Amino acid sequence: MIIMGFALKYGYSILCVVAVALLPAISHSQDYTCSRATYFGSPDCLGTPTGACGFGGYGTTVNDANVAGVSRLFKNGTGCGGCYQVSCKAPNLCSDDGVNVVVTDYGEGDKTDFILSTRAYARMARPNMALELFAYGVVDVEFRRIPCRYSGYNLMFKVHEHSRFPEYLAIVLLYQAGQNEILAVELRQEDCKEWRGMRRAYGAVWDMPNPPKGAISLKLQVCGSAAGVTWVQADNVLPSDWKAGVAYDSAIQLH
Repeated sequence: MIIMGFALKYGYSILCVVAVALLPAISHSQDYTCSRATYFGSPDCLGTPTGACGFGGYGTTVNDANVAGVSRLFKNGTGCGGCYQVSCKAPNLCSDDGVNVVVTDYGEGDKTDFILSTRAYARMARPNMALELFAYGVVDVEFRRIPCRYSGYNLMFKVHEHSRFPEYLAIVLLYQAGQNEILAVELRQEDCKEWRGMRRAYGAVWDMPNPPKGAISLKLQVCGSAAGVTWVQADNVLPSDWKAGVAYDSAIQLH
């Protein structure tokens, strides 16, 4: 990740000029946490496909490329896919509502909690103030956790590109709605009628060598703000001939 807000060994890249769009008004009923945010550079102002969450191309464009790398909120990968409202605190430059971002990467900055995509950083600004906000590099912000919403999408199980059928299976969860964190993933082994725990390989990627043959059922341990810790089951969500790089619809909506 290339941090743009201050000098690091990676240097600076060319600033993208992006259109700034205001977000719909959001209630400020929940407490905010004060922190700092900066931004990272990319040629197209989007996210990065090599983020530490393992989302790949999904991590570049999800949420209209309003994405972020985080440090203490990463939580060894449990924080991947979480959504936050981030607002900067310079009244003459910053909009009231800020930007809603999805965590797709790990990144450390100068006492920052968020390293935003260029597009997300620009969307914190008032109209026609984005370039001035970029000049600050690092800004004071306040943030809060918010539910993720993906209209028209169920939770998806993507077979990671590094999977090798049939001897190695790795999956990553996409379109994780609500204020949920995935604590564990188990895979059903039908021949002995038992569930086997998958390993968190890194970020949001879970894997298992020598997975069972046949259609695969998966079970998630989900920690949500409303229901606490629960298990969610997706029966036969992966076909017997699952393929690397393909995302399969779970028909499940997390809330």
